[in-house]
Amino acid sequence: MLRHGDVPEQAALAQLAALVPGLRAATVLVIGAAIICALYFGRELLIPLALAILLGFLLDPLVRRLKRWGLPRMAAIVLVVAVVLGGLGGLGAYLGQQLAALGESLPRYQVTMSEKLRGLSASVEGAGMFDRLTSALQDLHRDIAGQGAEPASGEPGGAAQAAPEQTVQQVQVVPAPPTNVQLAQTWLLRISEPLLMAGIVILFVVLILLDRDALRDRLLRLMGGNLNMATEALDDASQRIGKYLRMQLIVNITYGVPLAAGLWLIGVPGALLWGVVAALMRYVPYAGPALAAIFPVALAFAVEPGWSMLIWTVALILALELISNNIVEPWLYGESTGLSTLAIIVSATFWTALWGPIGLILATPLSVCLLVLGRTIPALHFLEVLLGSEPVLTPAQRLYQRLLVEDVETALEISQQTIEDSMPRSADDEQDLPLALVQYYDSVLLPSLRLSSHLHSSMATAEQRFRFDNGMDGLLDELADEYPPPAHTLAPEGEVAAVHCLGSRWEVDAMAAAALAHGLRLYGHTASVSTHALGARVDLASLPQLDTCQVLCLVAFSPQPQAQIRHISRRIRRRWPHVRIIACVFNAPGLELTSQMAQRLSADELVNRMHEVVLSVNSQLADGAALEYIPAAIPEDEARRLRALQQSDMLAEDKLALYRDTVRRATNAFAVKHAQISLVGEDWVHTPGSTLAEVDADPASTGLPRAQSVCSYVTRNGQPLVVEDVQHDPRFARNPALNEQGIRFYAGVPLRARRGEVIGTLCLMDDEPHDEEDVDLQLLELMAGELMGELRKLARRKPDAQPEPETPPEDGLDAPATQAL
Repeated sequence: MLRHGDVPEQAALAQLAALVPGLRAATVLVIGAAIICALYFGRELLIPLALAILLGFLLDPLVRRLKRWGLPRMAAIVLVVAVVLGGLGGLGAYLGQQLAALGESLPRYQVTMSEKLRGLSASVEGAGMFDRLTSALQDLHRDIAGQGAEPASGEPGGAAQAAPEQTVQQVQVVPAPPTNVQLAQTWLLRISEPLLMAGIVILFVVLILLDRDALRDRLLRLMGGNLNMATEALDDASQRIGKYLRMQLIVNITYGVPLAAGLWLIGVPGALLWGVVAALMRYVPYAGPALAAIFPVALAFAVEPGWSMLIWTVALILALELISNNIVEPWLYGESTGLSTLAIIVSATFWTALWGPIGLILATPLSVCLLVLGRTIPALHFLEVLLGSEPVLTPAQRLYQRLLVEDVETALEISQQTIEDSMPRSADDEQDLPLALVQYYDSVLLPSLRLSSHLHSSMATAEQRFRFDNGMDGLLDELADEYPPPAHTLAPEGEVAAVHCLGSRWEVDAMAAAALAHGLRLYGHTASVSTHALGARVDLASLPQLDTCQVLCLVAFSPQPQAQIRHISRRIRRRWPHVRIIACVFNAPGLELTSQMAQRLSADELVNRMHEVVLSVNSQLADGAALEYIPAAIPEDEARRLRALQQSDMLAEDKLALYRDTVRRATNAFAVKHAQISLVGEDWVHTPGSTLAEVDADPASTGLPRAQSVCSYVTRNGQPLVVEDVQHDPRFARNPALNEQGIRFYAGVPLRARRGEVIGTLCLMDDEPHDEEDVDLQLLELMAGELMGELRKLARRKPDAQPEPETPPEDGLDAPATQAL
């Protein structure tokens, strides 16, 4: 019972709670404004510090390399800084000499420029017309001005104007020429500021390189108590910035050297000078390349009386820009920064407004640091959303958003892209397309329907629900046309096939049933579907005639579908007791999928994924052969792959210790029970490194038939493979090798020979299912690459190692064992 005075207090608390979002937004704005002001007014100190940190990223690898060679850290720092300063000083002296020589020769080009401009002016059509138009406008202006200044008759001003104008003597004050001391002071004031900044930068660079470890530890301490998160953030930032700077240096060199060589061949004076200027100016985003191109183009215009040098120079610059922007930069940069294009442009504008031209150079590294903070600190996650290049919506959310506005075309593009990404490189449509499409339904379309079901009554309006239903119906029709099933799987209109898909109550149930029927047809089953769900009231008249039906897939999208499924299943049991019922609960994560629960609901099976439905239908309709596992197909490059495996000598005794260490580290890093190195032969998969085998087992005899190995799918597709639950995948559910070992989870990445042939896998296994999101495939691929690198080192250490031939022998059986690695 509420006491007297409780209601006013609760009302006041509710009013205060309503103010919290506005106060939070105002606080964020105030803090942001304070930070921007601090960046602007503290730029005299922050700019040198930022430049020093940037140079520290560039120079630290050289210091560490010299330290590994035996030099003390202080000596390595002094040597690296001295070499860099000496190189910059020499480069500046050379550029100054080239500029001085070019300045001396400029007067000779004035005549050529004047003649070109005169000829260009004479050759322009309509020049006389423009001259006459300009002259007429000037005359009109003089007439108007004269009429306005004419005095009226009888005024005294008229006589005054008639008098001859008196000449006014102009007086000019000429200052005394500056003395030598004054000139020295003027130049000292001009160069003191940049010299002071350069000195501060050099001092900061030396201190940063000298106390690198201490600074890192202090930053880790400032970032909070989560040492793992802080370490990962610092490592991510250093790797991204370091890679970006190194790749930018390579890109600039690959642009400046061809430009200098091309200008030299064309005959432009100072070709090397303009190549160096172009390489340096490309550190300034966007504006730098355009400014660097002005100088050689202007010289090409001034030097030669004709136009060929200018045309060749412009063509050279355009060709290098196209090659650098479209080939070299995407190839070298890749995802080195993680910033979106719009974020790079906006950040360049922001930092330029704060810090001037130096801010333009520092914009990308500073934005990378902000991006890493956004990924690491939850309160700053909005920075990752604003700056990052990764999609901020999942494919399911994007699909729902597009269907919400009935944009079926874009929704179809999202669907096709997802299906194509899940297809292997050498795809076999008959085997791979059904699997890829069902994976798309499980990972994208069903989550989109779940999102629609969740927002159905809480946020979506009637119009939005109507548009989504229309869009989803259109998308399902487009998918059926784009990926048509075999003709024999289509039941005649109005008839019920051996497999029938039925929505239990809502329209979303009928949509999921239509997608399920499409997937079953692609797997070769004759399937029919009811176009509408049963609705809230279920009786015999509303049920389809299931006399010819053997399996009924009853789809329920309710979060609590128990009563609904039980009600429908009991009525079907009474009328058609021969029908086996598969209850498809695609939106009930808390429901136990056990045989006991299925019996309580009067169903034969209870599943929550389309893959499980396919597996269940296979087991209930197909013959005995179809109940077994599905072996992987043979890849197209099988002969070349087997030759590479034969040449690798990966079963040698000297490699077993490396295999054992690799699988031990893999099980520890990924927290799984088993890890394995598999070498896929023609009929047998060797497992020289495996926690499933005995330690003293012969590596040549351990393994399993290739037809029973999950690793054969990785070999065929050439891509990583993750199976969250083996028992729910139609390819592996009845695999005797997996069932004997109790394997439920699998994740494997390819092991590649030097020329890219997939000769085996490094895989993880466990006796419990795992989510794909919990597996760091990039780390697993990194471990696989390190393993192959160590194997190549072992091969090179052998006394009989021979260099790898450019073209492998045709048979590949008698080639030296060290060649393929």
